[in-house]
Amino acid sequence: MEKILIIEDDVKIAKHLASHLKKYNYEVHVATDFERIMDTFREFQPNLVLLDINLPSFDGFYWCRQIRVESICPVIFISARIGEMDQVMAIENGGDDYIMKPFHPDVVMAKIRSQMRRAYGEYATSHKERVMEKGGIQFYPERLTLHYSGNMVVLTKKEADIVESILDRYPRVAGREDLLEKIWDDQTYVDENTLNVNVARVRKKFAELGLHDAIETVRGAGYRLQIPD
Repeated sequence: MEKILIIEDDVKIAKHLASHLKKYNYEVHVATDFERIMDTFREFQPNLVLLDINLPSFDGFYWCRQIRVESICPVIFISARIGEMDQVMAIENGGDDYIMKPFHPDVVMAKIRSQMRRAYGEYATSHKERVMEKGGIQFYPERLTLHYSGNMVVLTKKEADIVESILDRYPRVAGREDLLEKIWDDQTYVDENTLNVNVARVRKKFAELGLHDAIETVRGAGYRLQIPD
């Protein structure tokens, strides 16, 4: 069942949308804590987001940018703002479509179906979200999330780079030099100690998923993923 997250602080509108979408067999969740939007997003893992612009604390443009750090799922803005610049900003901040209030539910449904087809269905392209799977471990590079046995942890960019390299090399060893090169960037100098710290953090993330011996140190060579039987 495809999942839709509604981020709308007008309770009446949110309930109206949720009720209508459930009639079409979508699993719907309405966000209620507008300071923990990303926590809600990570927990629910939606296929599509309906996002208002005028929200408490931070606006919809901000939350769309945060979503885009982790996911390429479709985001449709729904707003009472009718200015052309608002629509331009919605697209420039990572949105896929824009619906102006007041709206007809059938218009919303048509937009949702269109975005679902483009992202996951007949019009989906090779830009579909990547996922790496090894022995029940699932890693989503574009979301920076690691999943195992129904649990999920969020990674930093460097932690994700290490996880990607170790998964990609499995069952071979991911060399220390390769890992150092992987997490190097133009702004940050990465030394052996930095690598050790980040590998330790990755081990801790695996442990949070219940995988306490996931990364084996191969003396003089690097690290190798250990998948439970």
